[in-house]
Amino acid sequence: MTPEEQNVALLRPLYAAWNDTKGASFGAFLEIIADDVDWRSLADGGVGMDFTRSGRTKGDVERYFEGLGRDWEMLHYVIDDYVAQGDRVVALGRCGFRHRRTGRVVETDKADVVRIRDGRIVSFFEYYDTAGVDAATRD
Repeated sequence: MTPEEQNVALLRPLYAAWNDTKGASFGAFLEIIADDVDWRSLADGGVGMDFTRSGRTKGDVERYFEGLGRDWEMLHYVIDDYVAQGDRVVALGRCGFRHRRTGRVVETDKADVVRIRDGRIVSFFEYYDTAGVDAATRD
């Protein structure tokens, strides 16, 4: 198995469990996150998405997942394709979340760019429809 195939094999079951448990399985991600991770989101802590501030530690990432679960109910999170080159894997898919306060649903394409070193996630950056997310959080 190539290093790229190993990296995809590491992520594939995590994403499947993330979808199957509707976001309750984030502990599996925490187990393979490096202590010095670079965790970022396109929203970058914007209004209504405070939990998406950049993170540097496992604790920061845990707070990200807790904030996501507190504010949003996952409807689905499906990865359609994995593209791997070197130490990077891009997971391309789609997801749906309902904002717990407003009840509004966001359906968006999703791209996660993950860098893996020695079987650990060392960086993560997620791309999605921030305008749709912003609209869903407003009263």
